[in-house]
Amino acid sequence: MIEPHAPAPPGAPPPWGTLAPLPVRPGTGRLLVLACVFVCAACGLVYELELVALASYLIGDSVTQASVVLSVMVFAMGVGSLGAKRLRWHAAAGFAAVEAALALVGGCSAMALYAVFAWTGGWGGLWAAGPRCLLVAFSLAIGLLIGAEVPLLMELIQRIRRQDAGGAVADLFAADYVGALVGGLAFPFLLLPVLGQLTGTLLTGTVNVVAGGALVLGLFRRDLSRRARWTLVVTNLTVLGVLASAAVLVDDFERAARHAVYGADVRVALQTDVQEIVLAGGTHGRPLDLFLDGRLRVGGRDERRYHEALVHPAMNGPHARVLILGGGDGMAAREVLREPGVRRVDVVELDAGLIRLARRDPALAALNGHAYDDPRVHVVTADAFRWLREAPRAGYDVVVADLPDPGITASTKLYSEEFYGLARGALAPGGRLAVHAGPVQARPGVFWTVAATMRAAGLAPAPYRVLGQDAGFTPGPDRSAGESRAPHDWGFLLATPGRRPPRLRLPSDGPPLRTLTQRELTRDALPPPPPGLPVSTLVDPRY
Repeated sequence: MIEPHAPAPPGAPPPWGTLAPLPVRPGTGRLLVLACVFVCAACGLVYELELVALASYLIGDSVTQASVVLSVMVFAMGVGSLGAKRLRWHAAAGFAAVEAALALVGGCSAMALYAVFAWTGGWGGLWAAGPRCLLVAFSLAIGLLIGAEVPLLMELIQRIRRQDAGGAVADLFAADYVGALVGGLAFPFLLLPVLGQLTGTLLTGTVNVVAGGALVLGLFRRDLSRRARWTLVVTNLTVLGVLASAAVLVDDFERAARHAVYGADVRVALQTDVQEIVLAGGTHGRPLDLFLDGRLRVGGRDERRYHEALVHPAMNGPHARVLILGGGDGMAAREVLREPGVRRVDVVELDAGLIRLARRDPALAALNGHAYDDPRVHVVTADAFRWLREAPRAGYDVVVADLPDPGITASTKLYSEEFYGLARGALAPGGRLAVHAGPVQARPGVFWTVAATMRAAGLAPAPYRVLGQDAGFTPGPDRSAGESRAPHDWGFLLATPGRRPPRLRLPSDGPPLRTLTQRELTRDALPPPPPGLPVSTLVDPRY
């Protein structure tokens, strides 16, 4: 056993009795340390959620991105905890250094990822590898630094007053978990909708470095040499300066990044409670493009061809009552209203902000033919799946599912057997359901999985596809296919309840269409479906 005043062995912490006294009472000191644990835990979880959200937005497939970020970060936290053992005898200085580095790396991570995405060719090219590596690198670095916090904070809380390890761990983790709860709730309900991802992450870094620096300089400054204290002050001020400069420039940065991604004629960019909406073009003869969360939702050069192919084959038959699921841009409603005999159109759209923009933006309202001004159109702001659960039975002659692509994780429930069962219940006898199911050539497995899922729900689908007319063919609601931002075709399914699929025909008494003819509707042969495709359900998604 080492005597209290005997020299400590190399690498061991200094004896407790030899440390300088604290400037506050032990009870107050413990409270301050636990408050800092609370703040640091909240900041750490915000960094984690920010990486997941940004990766899902930029890359897509939110399940994969969340799995990569969380697994890498948890692994790195374990490595960071082991590495922090070497800093225990300099716990105050080590903790201050960790917090400064974490604030800088975590606070700037969103801007760095967005910059690489914007200036490396969008969804193709370097984005296939470089930004994914950067995402893993940020997850690893942030995880290492977060993992180093706990051992150092344990040393600091024991530095104030020795207690049994179990009690100290309980206090520390209680503050940590409560802080994580606050950070996890603040990100989606406060930081993201009010400040946005970039500013919110920069603010989180600022809070992080201030909390860490204030704890060490205010409570443990006597454990540091004069030189160490000045080094810490200069380092923290430098980090604050970097974060403040980035916050000042964030609007210009976002504008430049959007121009790099969407082109120089971006007119509207807003973040709603549901998604980011960007409008580009629509003036001076430039086609209007509508992007939702970075995906081209409406391309003015060829959107009419997509919406004509989606809507009009379903209108061949009774169509007095029409339900549109999604389609907040108003284009599907425009095509429905062109058919004679339509008495009521219900539009169920999740994003009220998109509806407002489709009503008020002059270019977008002109493109959708001011469909929302028609008294026959009734808008409901709701999730399509939930709304269908309470929809009137057999209430509609036609249901048009103008929804995000089935390859996007967030929309898989809208292409499930349960969803199609609800849609079938909303159809009147002999009613028709029209579904966009993604590009056939680029993703045949996804397309035919949708068809198999519809059959399992008691619907008989008739598959068809429409090719693009020119090299400028735009992808409607699809994301990119391969190296190109535009798929080569759109795949659709027209279905009726029962076992006999409907005939693929345009209405004989309908309006002349600009881009689609009966011959074009049926001329393109589809590749045969792969055998034995599984059905997609809520608990077992297959897309």
